[in-house]
Amino acid sequence: MQYLLTSAGIKNQRIHDALVDLLGKPIAECTALCIPTAMYGHPWVGPGTGAWQFISGQEPDCPMCELGWKSLGVLELTALPSIDQERWVPLVRATDVLLVSGGDALYLYHWMGASGLADLLPSLDEMVWVGLSAGSMVMTPRIGEDFVGWTPPNGSDCTLGIVDFSIFPHLDHPDLPENTMADAERWAASLGGPAYAIDDQTAIKVTTDGTVEVVSEGYWKRFAPYHGEH
Repeated sequence: MQYLLTSAGIKNQRIHDALVDLLGKPIAECTALCIPTAMYGHPWVGPGTGAWQFISGQEPDCPMCELGWKSLGVLELTALPSIDQERWVPLVRATDVLLVSGGDALYLYHWMGASGLADLLPSLDEMVWVGLSAGSMVMTPRIGEDFVGWTPPNGSDCTLGIVDFSIFPHLDHPDLPENTMADAERWAASLGGPAYAIDDQTAIKVTTDGTVEVVSEGYWKRFAPYHGEH
């Protein structure tokens, strides 16, 4: 599996080109499924217009579903435990890309496990995962206490750990005064592992062999693991 971990979707040409490179063919030839699940767990989004805007490609600040896919469907993780895997696993296996919305990363992580999607991911060799904010953070080992909203049953801030670094998205976003570089530095120091702070013009591309490349028309910073006293 390959990953394009974005802060705010396919915001610029460099990120767009990185997506096409991972897909290995034009977007117009690719099938996609979008996953809006993370939105339901976030107090600023929840059910309603936000989910519809994402699914229908009516969210210009975070381009994902409106890129001109050959086909686009919806994979709602909260529904999957109530239906047979034969109803949805073949659909996922036949899909080129998963488009995963922002929202609450721990809520998304919980439903990835409960639905069985997390267990399926290692077998999806040709799949591309495109994450937006929480949809990117869920792939990391930890999100850090700063980003804990919905609290999982175990109270942990740990997520899938498919990549070995954490992500601080929306760096210096004008609507998020708590997302400064100083805030990101304090957040990174609490994690004990490598991390990136990225703005909305930045994405992290991870190929099948584990190569990590920052793709950006904005600004970002990598934090080495911090082993000092907190």
